[in-house]
Amino acid sequence: MTLAMTWDDVLHWRCRQQLLHRPAEADDPVTVARTLVGVQAQVASCAEQAVAARQRTPDPGGVRAAIKDKRLVKTWAARGTLHLLDAGQAPAQLALLAAPRTWEKAAWQRTFVTVAQLDKIAAAAYEALDGAVLTREELAAAVVEHAGDESLAEPLSSGWGAVLKPLAWQGILAYGPNSDDSRVTFTRPDTYLPGWPGLPAPQEAAGTIIPAYLGAYGPASPETFDQWLIRGRSNKAALRGWFKALLDDGVLTTVDVEGERLYARAEDLDSLKAVERFDDVRLLPPFDQFVLGPGTADTRILPKQRRAQVSRAAGWISAVVAYRGRVAGVWDADGVTLFEEQGAVPAQGIDAERRRIS
Repeated sequence: MTLAMTWDDVLHWRCRQQLLHRPAEADDPVTVARTLVGVQAQVASCAEQAVAARQRTPDPGGVRAAIKDKRLVKTWAARGTLHLLDAGQAPAQLALLAAPRTWEKAAWQRTFVTVAQLDKIAAAAYEALDGAVLTREELAAAVVEHAGDESLAEPLSSGWGAVLKPLAWQGILAYGPNSDDSRVTFTRPDTYLPGWPGLPAPQEAAGTIIPAYLGAYGPASPETFDQWLIRGRSNKAALRGWFKALLDDGVLTTVDVEGERLYARAEDLDSLKAVERFDDVRLLPPFDQFVLGPGTADTRILPKQRRAQVSRAAGWISAVVAYRGRVAGVWDADGVTLFEEQGAVPAQGIDAERRRIS
């Protein structure tokens, strides 16, 4: 018999799954990154705050230590944005991002480089980064030299963040430690990260990443997962096949949430049947996975009329007030703006969070 749930129960359940109750295991930033299937790191301080928001005692230095220890890796991941990933989980996520080969689309090639040019860049970067850590400038120069093609200099200097994302998704490069003068560096994960296994086949990768996603943001649909992963660009037949295989193997199950047939991990059924309410207020930083996991278009956590206050110009995602699994407002150093339609939020909870952050 299919479990039937309300959205209220689902949203309360997700709070604990996303470690907002600050359990002891969240003291390890790698556990936080693995549980959330990555922490967005476009802004490094926001990534540190996202981890600290889930810890009993905030420790921003722990993130930097985990990067230095090569337990966390920074690379382009979900939706083409920079993330901190658990180094053990990263190969599977990258494999799913690489699977649709979006860089072979005609529009991508017209905007950036041709597949032939990208193949040259990839081969040259692979050679240049073998056991090496290079700055952006050093890598660009090395690629041109190794490829013997001066025409690559312009795309590498103008839109080269986009040009390097396909390399990251194929496991050819990742971010290295910052240089002595704090410049970004790149390296090859298989020669930099201990025990890097290479990228698994997409079907195997789906067996890792889909259950991990549903463990934090489920129950959810394949379409919601695909929007989170790569803005809906996965091959639809492959996507359906991944979910069906996991359902047939008993890894996943279906749950009825107010008439919607959604997927959840089979191992989570007991906790989904006996949801513990979560009534604590949390002030979460910009780009937090609480918002990005389900997506800002999900009106169950964020009213449609409030989306522009959270998903802002130039891709900025506001710091939010999280209460009972919903976005109850936004906040910054100057104060808090609550969304009245989301219901009352305890003032003492907001005050406690502000004291904790300060």
